[in-house]
Amino acid sequence: MSTDPYRSLLNHLASCTDDTDIEKLLSALLTDKEQHEIANRIRIFDLLERGVTQRDISEQLGVGIATVSRGAKAMQIHDLSALLNTHRQSS
Repeated sequence: MSTDPYRSLLNHLASCTDDTDIEKLLSALLTDKEQHEIANRIRIFDLLERGVTQRDISEQLGVGIATVSRGAKAMQIHDLSALLNTHRQSS
């Protein structure tokens, strides 16, 4: 029986009830740099939604304009309101 590894990861994350378990899993799966890049992507989404210009976001976070542009494109495709609400509540 073949299982899609990405789907397995999603199912595992969805079944986690403890933030510590999720943190341990992501620490095992992602390098420090990858974790930082994901966190920056969420910051990019948040700043874009707040109306900050792409150039200002690039300068503020120290990322390339292409990175910010990819984030803007992702926001056009996906509804990220739940993620952003969670991000703002934990900030």
